[in-house]
Amino acid sequence: MKISVIFLFTLSFFNMAHAANPLLGNRKTPRGTYPFDQIKHAHYLPAVDEGIRQLEKEVASITNSSQPPTFGNTVVALERSGKLLNRVTSAFFAVLNAEADEEMMNLSQEISPRLSECRNRIYLNEALFARVKAVYDRKASLNLPVEDAKLLQQTFDRFADNGAGLPPEGKECFRRLSVELSRLQLVFEQNVLKDKNRYELLLTDEKDLAGLPESICEAALSKAGESGKTGWLFTLSEPSYVPFMQYADSRSLREQLFRARQRVGNGGDAYDNRENIKNIVRIRMEMARLLGYENYAEYELKNKMAGKPENVYRLLEQLLEAYKPVAVGEYHTLRGFAAGFEKREIDLMPWDWSYYSEKLKNIRFRVDDEMTRPYFELERVTESVFGLATRLYGITFSENRGIPVYHPEVKTYEVFDENGRYLAVLYTDFFPREGKQSGAWMDGIQPQYRDEKGVDHRPHVVIVMNFTRPTETKPSLLTHEEVNTFLHEFGHALHGILSEATYGSLSGTGVEQDFVELPSQIMENWLDQEPFLDRIAAHYQTGEKIPSELVHHLIDASNFNAGYKCCRQVSFGLLDMAWHTLSLPFEGDVADFEKMAMERAAILPFVSGTLMSGSFNHIFSGGYAAGYYGYKWAEVMDADAFSVFKAAGIFDRNVANAFREHILSKGGTEEPDILYRRFLGREPSIDALLIRNGIKK
Repeated sequence: MKISVIFLFTLSFFNMAHAANPLLGNRKTPRGTYPFDQIKHAHYLPAVDEGIRQLEKEVASITNSSQPPTFGNTVVALERSGKLLNRVTSAFFAVLNAEADEEMMNLSQEISPRLSECRNRIYLNEALFARVKAVYDRKASLNLPVEDAKLLQQTFDRFADNGAGLPPEGKECFRRLSVELSRLQLVFEQNVLKDKNRYELLLTDEKDLAGLPESICEAALSKAGESGKTGWLFTLSEPSYVPFMQYADSRSLREQLFRARQRVGNGGDAYDNRENIKNIVRIRMEMARLLGYENYAEYELKNKMAGKPENVYRLLEQLLEAYKPVAVGEYHTLRGFAAGFEKREIDLMPWDWSYYSEKLKNIRFRVDDEMTRPYFELERVTESVFGLATRLYGITFSENRGIPVYHPEVKTYEVFDENGRYLAVLYTDFFPREGKQSGAWMDGIQPQYRDEKGVDHRPHVVIVMNFTRPTETKPSLLTHEEVNTFLHEFGHALHGILSEATYGSLSGTGVEQDFVELPSQIMENWLDQEPFLDRIAAHYQTGEKIPSELVHHLIDASNFNAGYKCCRQVSFGLLDMAWHTLSLPFEGDVADFEKMAMERAAILPFVSGTLMSGSFNHIFSGGYAAGYYGYKWAEVMDADAFSVFKAAGIFDRNVANAFREHILSKGGTEEPDILYRRFLGREPSIDALLIRNGIKK
């Protein structure tokens, strides 16, 4: 048999290109981790294209099989397809979120439409859906194990939710809308990042620093120096913005910074997101209505614990009924305090809340962030948070500097069970950078799963924060709230690390969105417990433990302004639901709509010219559309679940093992309400949350 020279040359060239791309070759790295040190921007697009080619070849093999469709040759085969594409895109989006530059952003504009089109070609494939449906229609007679049954239901739902049952013209419309939605969500997110990054408040008069702690001024001085400027530089990043609003005596500068934050995505220029918002909610609404739903919230909630919009609103109204009277009382108390402090009447505005709250908290509880910050040195906090997981679950963390990272500040750890079994790789990325999204998050960049031979592939997890940076004279010293954020994201990481599922799509955090915050939020509870605070907090210079008196003050202050904090979160949930229960295209004023949606939960006056929606990444680009309520939904569950720990002892291994067995290890392999009731032994109740917040005795 003769083979052409051209074919041989082409094959040889392809193999060379394949071998030269670290995203395509075999990973000769510890634990098969990503060779981030070798990956260049130019590698991503060819790797995505190759991943798509391989996935579509695998899908074609499933679709064109001459064998009758079965759970194994159709549903499981689909689940196990696309490994290369998943690997490539996980690396790309992890780096895009944490280390984006202009080239990465431009690449995302090319890659995202390709992924949307690929997804559409799969989910709108009539022959493939016919095979899936044939298996699904026989589900009652298949007697599948629980996890297999969940995978079958999830697979069928994904096809149905992506338009597989639509007529040809409906499929084409759905295809067009989904590609455009993907593009708009990406534009929204990048507008927010670019708009935030370009704002700077440079102070050159030392008088303007009045009230600001030395550590904050030192960080601002260092930031200015890094930028080649003289003075003190403040930005909209959390470690800069939050303390400025808490401590700066200059009301006019606080207002200036607040308005700048609220103008992100709302400035009337190239980064303005208001038209993007209208188009995003319109497209989501049109997609939902194509599939037979009244609005996007109905479409999105049917696969969540809440089930339907009425249940979301019921929870939000319950919370408002319990917390708003408390919040109103807090507002009047703080307004009176501010008047006494200033010796004149003062209209309490949003840029005043943090400032006067911090002063009142200090007087009432004799504690503030600057008093506690020296006791929360990042390295010790990290060891203590890891130590909490060791005490609860027996797992240990061993730093491995041989694992490649995408930025020099990232640290990597191998995680082991108490019997020495390898469990996961954990990446930690703690500090803000210009190309990094704000906030904090956890990414599962490799899921846990068992392959067709039963080999357990363990997860790779990254937790990303924007903590206070170290300076020339001090290590990174965290606020109490930053420690809380660490615990939250670490809880998500534990959900991934301790997973014991068969299928990757059901492992770790692959759960219903209003359940995913339970493992993260429950971890926050330990920070208000004296035995844990006593272990975690020690002075970074002397090593002395935090004084017990200060611990008691921290615990006493844990419910300070709890009513206001709850109403603020409810207002975000109401805004999200308002945007996603629209049944007609929105053509009005975005700011007016936002005010109307949030006013039931509002405690502070609305400020003309400001906007939350323009930078609300969670719901317009971050996957929480019609799902932001999930934080409060999960908070009800985490308070109830932690009450079990408190009853037995907060470090009780039996309770921890039960939480690991019934919640953390299961991922999405069973329905969340079943898993939760199995751990709790009863139906959840809002009472534990009300008691924890001091609303109910």
